[in-house]
Amino acid sequence: MAKRNTKNSKQVNEKEETGMMSSLLVGYVRRSNAGGAIKLSINTNAFGDCETYTTADGQTYASLVISLDAIRKVIDGDRAVTTVSQLIFD
Repeated sequence: MAKRNTKNSKQVNEKEETGMMSSLLVGYVRRSNAGGAIKLSINTNAFGDCETYTTADGQTYASLVISLDAIRKVIDGDRAVTTVSQLIFD
């Protein structure tokens, strides 16, 4: 069962006129200066607002997404940064 902590949830992006799904901005992804790694920066307040799920073994996870097209552009150096988000299913 998914749970969301809405106490501090101020970073929810509104649905766009295109009808796209809402999402919670959780952080950013960028390529390291040397280019050999991907750096992931997560906002701890936003992460605390994420919905979570618990597996049968009792571990709790938050499901996050990064656009494949956007991360490819970051890896290739065509884009400096992209977002890490959690999709919100209303």
